[in-house]
Amino acid sequence: MNITPDNHREFFSFESYQNLMKRQTVYTLLVIALILSFFVTPLGDYSKLLLNRWLSTAPTIIKPENRGRIEDYAWRLKDEDWNIFSFEEAKGKVVFITFWTSWHLPSKAQLKDVQYLYDKYKGKVQFYIITNEEREPVEEFMQKNGYTFPVTYQIVGDPSPLTLLKPPGSYILDKNGAIAVHQNDISDWDNDKVDNLLNSLISE
Repeated sequence: MNITPDNHREFFSFESYQNLMKRQTVYTLLVIALILSFFVTPLGDYSKLLLNRWLSTAPTIIKPENRGRIEDYAWRLKDEDWNIFSFEEAKGKVVFITFWTSWHLPSKAQLKDVQYLYDKYKGKVQFYIITNEEREPVEEFMQKNGYTFPVTYQIVGDPSPLTLLKPPGSYILDKNGAIAVHQNDISDWDNDKVDNLLNSLISE
């Protein structure tokens, strides 16, 4: 076959098209593999944790004039040793409350920031990091992840002065029981906005 200049151009045009299609196919397969990794591999679990953290934003702070107030502190809970205690101990103190479980992805993603808050404000803020799970999976999860914040166990069915939020819902209360933060979704707790709020409530 004699290749004329026109045939030569057509030949290389077709070859370039084939190469382009091959590259697009490889790219598409890589994208599909990446998406699948979010659902069926341990890497996907870690990626989803990171994604939840990246997408989280600082909690909304309620203006002082709009803050509701808890009526009492009558609430039975269990500490990490499974001993029953009363939320009455938090009266007159700044309080941070968050609800979580070891299997719930958004609440797991939030715990890194919760650990930061605890490390920075323990002794100044009362922390109630509340789960309704049994001890064994919680203790295993805490040890695996190296968390040291105190775990509080909910006594299922007992009345509480606050609406029990779904994980990873959270509250911040001032010393008089006013609700400064009522957050239903995952939040970024490691930021100046939260630090300024807590320091202000502590100093009151």
